[in-house]
Amino acid sequence: MIDLYYWPTPNGHKISIFLEETGTSYRVVPVNIRKGEQFAPDFLKISPNNRMPAIVDSEGPDGKPISIFESGAILLYLAEKTGKLLPAEPRARYKVIEWLMFQKAGVGPMFGQAGHFRNAAPEKIAYAIDRYTNETHRLCDVMNKRLGEAPYLGGDYSIADIATYPWVVAALKRDPEQLASRPNLKRWIDAIGDRPAVKRGMAVMADTPVQPLTEEERSILYGNKQFEKR
Repeated sequence: MIDLYYWPTPNGHKISIFLEETGTSYRVVPVNIRKGEQFAPDFLKISPNNRMPAIVDSEGPDGKPISIFESGAILLYLAEKTGKLLPAEPRARYKVIEWLMFQKAGVGPMFGQAGHFRNAAPEKIAYAIDRYTNETHRLCDVMNKRLGEAPYLGGDYSIADIATYPWVVAALKRDPEQLASRPNLKRWIDAIGDRPAVKRGMAVMADTPVQPLTEEERSILYGNKQFEKR
């Protein structure tokens, strides 16, 4: 059994999608990041960077429980555990890993910063908004070109697509005109979004109420409470 420490964010969706795609048994352990539950001592033992998602697998590689944090590491672990969504053949395997790292190093950070400065920052800083928005558009161009060469980022459907889709679909819902000039990216989004397991994974805790941040929640997520030593 996999315990999934989770909140409905793009990084959280990655893991719920994978578990649904592979039929892996799991239970959700909510970590309310608005209330600061990511800083609880018991959670920090699992995820020392105070970020979710994280997992605890009661049946680790040696038969003993193992905890994994960082969504990319979790996807690699689960793919190896299940033997699914990561090719065994070295060339194909490293193509998937390349695009997984592309998500981790580019799509996640840049899309996240664009969203923060456009929607969550207490003041609008034009330079930051332009910088990160332009970078998200560049990354979309990279993906659109790749998806004109292959049906999915790694070739076949894989953890690279599972990692990237939640970030891209969330961003482009706010910026849909970007798809008009990127037909390959639109095809990919539509194809993944139509998968039943993706729908189930995206639906996990999707009914969680989303209200504007209070000042206390803003401090927890972005301010002084975020940076306290623990």
